[in-house]
Amino acid sequence: MHRLVFVLLVLSLTLDGANAWSPASLWRLGRGPRMRPIPTNLRVLAERPLAAESSSWSSMTPEERQEKRRNKKQNQQQKQQQEQQQPKSYRMFHAVPIYTDFNDVDLVSTAPDFFPFPDDGEIVSPYDAHERDFAFEMKEDTVTTVTETTMEDSHRSSSSSFSSKTHVTKTTSVTADDASTTTSSSSSHTFQEPTHRSSYEYYTQYSQNQQDEVVLLDDDDNNNDDDSISQRHDNENSLRNLQVPQIHLPPRLVPNVAWEHHHRATTSFVHERLQRRRGQRDQTIDKQQQQLEGDTKRKRSPLVSATPEWQRLELHKLEIENQHLRDLLKDEERSQAMFAEHDGVYLDYSRQRATLKTLQLLQDLAKRQRLEERIQDMVSGKTINFTEKRAVLHTALRADPDEQIFVDGENVVEDVHQVLNQIKTFTEGVRSGNIRGYTGKRLRNIISVGIGGSYLGPEFLHEVLKTEPDGINSALGYNLRFLANVDPVDVERTCADLDPEETLIIVVSKTFTTAETMLNARTMRQWLWDFMGNDKEVVRKHVVACASVSATDKVKEFGIDTNNYFFRFWDWVGGRYSVCSAVGAVPISLMYGFDLFEQFLKGAQSIDRHFMTAPMDKNIPIIMGLLGVWNHSFLGYKTRTTLPYAEALLRLPSHIQQLDMESNGKVMTRHGIEVDYPVGEIDFGEPGTNGQHSFFQLLHMGQTAPCDFIGFCQSQHDLCLDDESLSSHDELMANFFAQPDALANGKTADEVRAEGIEEDLVPHRTFKGNRPSMSLLLPKLTAYATGQLLAIYEHRTAVQGFIWDINSFDQWGVELGKKLANDVKAHLVDARKSENHVIEASNPASSRILNYYVNNSRTNACMNSDMSPNTNPLTRVTRKTHSDHARAAFTPPIQHDLGGSIGKLS
Repeated sequence: MHRLVFVLLVLSLTLDGANAWSPASLWRLGRGPRMRPIPTNLRVLAERPLAAESSSWSSMTPEERQEKRRNKKQNQQQKQQQEQQQPKSYRMFHAVPIYTDFNDVDLVSTAPDFFPFPDDGEIVSPYDAHERDFAFEMKEDTVTTVTETTMEDSHRSSSSSFSSKTHVTKTTSVTADDASTTTSSSSSHTFQEPTHRSSYEYYTQYSQNQQDEVVLLDDDDNNNDDDSISQRHDNENSLRNLQVPQIHLPPRLVPNVAWEHHHRATTSFVHERLQRRRGQRDQTIDKQQQQLEGDTKRKRSPLVSATPEWQRLELHKLEIENQHLRDLLKDEERSQAMFAEHDGVYLDYSRQRATLKTLQLLQDLAKRQRLEERIQDMVSGKTINFTEKRAVLHTALRADPDEQIFVDGENVVEDVHQVLNQIKTFTEGVRSGNIRGYTGKRLRNIISVGIGGSYLGPEFLHEVLKTEPDGINSALGYNLRFLANVDPVDVERTCADLDPEETLIIVVSKTFTTAETMLNARTMRQWLWDFMGNDKEVVRKHVVACASVSATDKVKEFGIDTNNYFFRFWDWVGGRYSVCSAVGAVPISLMYGFDLFEQFLKGAQSIDRHFMTAPMDKNIPIIMGLLGVWNHSFLGYKTRTTLPYAEALLRLPSHIQQLDMESNGKVMTRHGIEVDYPVGEIDFGEPGTNGQHSFFQLLHMGQTAPCDFIGFCQSQHDLCLDDESLSSHDELMANFFAQPDALANGKTADEVRAEGIEEDLVPHRTFKGNRPSMSLLLPKLTAYATGQLLAIYEHRTAVQGFIWDINSFDQWGVELGKKLANDVKAHLVDARKSENHVIEASNPASSRILNYYVNNSRTNACMNSDMSPNTNPLTRVTRKTHSDHARAAFTPPIQHDLGGSIGKLS
C-alpha cells in the first residue's frame, strides 16, 4: 500500500512537471520517454491553458467568477478588434530550435507534422487542409527556428482563411554554436493569456552575415498581381510589431539523438520529393516552351500548303476534275493562249488539264513564294544551298566574259573563262598532235571516268553530237568512251580494243574521293602501267583531272600534273549541273573541238537570259515548272515521262531523271519543317517510237503519267526513199503529233462500236483519255539546241523546288548507302582473309545473304592462301589487248560528208 502511494505521488509530480509540455503523451508507464515531432506538441501547448490558472477557478467566489467572465468578454472584444486590423491570412508562429548538420540543403519544412506530397504537388497539413505551407532554406551548420500554431476556430472558419499558394516565409539562421544561447535567451515559464490568444508571429530576425532568403513554392498560379503584393507588404509591416511568445524547454526535452535522426530522415524525404516535383515542373515548362517556339516558327514560316494561294488551287482542282481534256481543247481562246516561244523553242501546253484560270492561280502562288526573287538570288550568287552553305551558279558557267558575278568577293566569271581558255589550249594541243603520250604517239582515245552527274550530262551531249553534222566531221579519227560503273565488265568493254599508248584518261570527281570513280581511276592507271611500265611519267602524260579546287592535294597525290593536266571547277557547281563546266568541256572538246562545245554553252545562255527576264506567263521554264507542281501536288500524278522523238537524245531521259529526282526528292522545307504535300516526281523515258512499243500501253490505259514530247522540225539526217510520199522524219513526227491527242481525247465506247467492234471487246478497246502532256518543238537538234534543252530542264527543276520550298541543290540521300557500303567492304575483307570467317552484319538477314555470297564467290579473292603475297593473278586489267583486234590503219580525213543535208545517202 505504501509503495502504491509512493508511485502515484511520483507520477503526479512528474506529470505536473510535464504539464508545460504535454501530459500523458511524453511518458508512458514501463516504456520510458517517447519523442514526438516538436511542432505537434507545441501546437497542443499553444492551445491549452496553464494548470495553475485552471486550479484557481474553483477557489473563486461567484462574484469573482462573474468579474472574471466580464473581463474575459472585454478581452475577447478587444482581441476581435485587433484581429480585424491584422491580416487574416497569416498563421501564428512560435520559435523552437531545430538542429541540422546538412550542408547546402534546400528544405521544405511543414508544420505541425511532416507529411507527404499529394498528387497536385501541394503540401497540405493534416490538421488544416485549407492552410498552406511555408519554406525555409538551411545552410551549412545553421539552426533555423520556425514552428507553427493555429488560430482560433472562429478565425479558422472565416472566409479569409490562409489560402495563398504563393505564401512567402522569411527565415532567420544562426550558427549551431549559438543554439544554446538562442534557446536560453528566449525562455519563459508561462504564456500570457492575451499573447497566447491573439498574437501572430512573423519571424523576421535575420543574421547579419547572411542575406534575406525567400523561397517560393507552387507558384504555378499567377497570384502575384499588384493587389496581392501590396497586401503582403502591409501584412508584413503589421506583423513585425507583434510580440513573440517565448517558450522554455526543460533540459530533458531538448531534442536528442533520436529526434536528430528523425529530423534528418524527414528533411531528406521532403527535399527529394520537392526536387522531383521541381524537376517535373521544369521539364513540363521546357516542353511547353519548345512547343511554343515551334508554333511561333510555324506561324513565322508556314508550309506553302497553308497559304491562301495554295488553298485556292485546291478548290480550283474540283472544277478541273469535272472537265475533260477533249472539251477543253475545243475552247479556241484557251488553245490559242496556251503556248510560249523563245529563240526557236516552241512550247505547247494546251493539252494540260488546266485553264487560263489555273495558270493565273499558279502565278499567284509563284508570287507568294517570291519565285522571281529567288531566281535572281540564284543567278546573282547568293547562298541558296543553305544545307551546304554554297551558292548555286551553274548559270555562271555560260556567262559572257564581260559579266560580273561575285562570290566571297571574287568575280567567278573571270575564273570560269580562265579555265575555259585553259581547256581550249589543252584540247587544241591534243587534237593538233602537239601534246602526245608517253611513247610519243598521238592521243586519239579518250576515256572519261566519272559517275552520276560527272557522266550522264557529258554522255547525253556526246550522243547528240555523234550525229550532228559538224560533230561528225570534227570527231573523225577520235574515240570517246565513258567508264562509270564499278562493275569490272564495264572496264572490259571500255578498254578492250583501245591502245593504251594512244589513250587519255579523264578522271572526273569533284572531291576526288568518290568511291566508284576512284576505284575505276586506279584501274585505268593500272591498265596504263600494264602496257607502259610503272614510270610516274606515264600517269603525268596520260591522265588528266577535273575536280574542285579543294581537291588539289588529292589530285597531285594520284600522280597527275596539276600545272597542265588539272582543270578545276568550284563548290558552287553541283554534279548534276556540271556539264557546262570542265566536266563536260574537257571530253567534249577533245572529241569534237572546243568551238562546238562553245555553241552548246551559247544555247544554254539563251535560255538563262529568257528565264531571268521573261514574264511568268511567257517564261518557258517557269510555265513547265508550275505545271509540274500542278500535276504532282494537286492532281496527284506521281510519275512523269520524257519522250524525245530523236534517237540522238537517247540519254536525255536518264540525265533528266538524275537532275530532277536527285534535286527534288526531298521531304524537308528550307525552314526544317516536313512537307505535307507531294514533292518530287518519278521520271523515266525513252526515245520516240521505241517507247510507243514499250510502255505507252500504260500511258494510254493504265496509270496516268504526264508526258513531255520533244520534237524537231528538221532531222539531223533525214531519209527520202523512192515511192515514199513522206520522209522518214515526217513519219516520225506524225507520231509525235498524234500521241498527245490520243492521250488527251481518248476513244469513247460509241466510237469503238462505230468501227464494228464486238460488244464484248468494246470495254477493252475504250480509251478514257484526259491524260495531260506538253510538246516542245525546236528547229533542229544541234549543239546550240541541246544547250537550250539542258537549260530548260535545269530551270524547270529549280522552279519546282522554289515553289515547294525545298533545297534542290543538295543530295544527302546518297550518303547513307555509301557509309553502309564501307561497312560491308570491311566485312568482305575479313571474309576473304579466312575461309572460316563468318560475317556478322547489322542484322540476321544481311548476315545470311553476305555469308551466302562469300561462300559462293571464293574465286573472287585477289589473294589465295596458297599464293605468295606478291602474286596477283588478275594484275592485268584486260587479257585481250588492242593488238588482238583488227584495226585499220588510216589517216583521219579532214572533211567527211554523209550527204544528210541533201536527203539521200551518197
